[in-house]
Amino acid sequence: MPNTQTFTTFFDAVKSSITNGTFAKLTLTKTIGQPELQNIYVRTTVENGILKLSVIHKIYNEGLQEIEKIVEMDDMEAELIPYINNPFMWVLLFTTEADVTMKLNKKRIANITEQPPTFKNPDATLADFRNGNTI
Repeated sequence: MPNTQTFTTFFDAVKSSITNGTFAKLTLTKTIGQPELQNIYVRTTVENGILKLSVIHKIYNEGLQEIEKIVEMDDMEAELIPYINNPFMWVLLFTTEADVTMKLNKKRIANITEQPPTFKNPDATLADFRNGNTI
């Protein structure tokens, strides 16, 4: 797969932002066509004292539906990569340091760009977890 290295680089940035406490949100967006699945949002969550990821699928089928799945940190790539290019063309990592975007062009080649950060604060659950606050 020609995008393997780009995907790895991007998901390494996601993991690093979680480790460093700068992670705000991860979003898969910009669909091909008009699928029912319109977005996937990823935030942190804590389950039994362990930091995990909340993966929320936003589905529009006679109204908005949200389906949440809790996944282990190590399963993030396996959970999300199948949705890249089918149906999502963009993956946006929001951190307190930068907004990192991975886009697939019309030839389905991925590239990564950075912009100034949109978020001033990290994901609240992540911040609480890193500060040792009980959740």
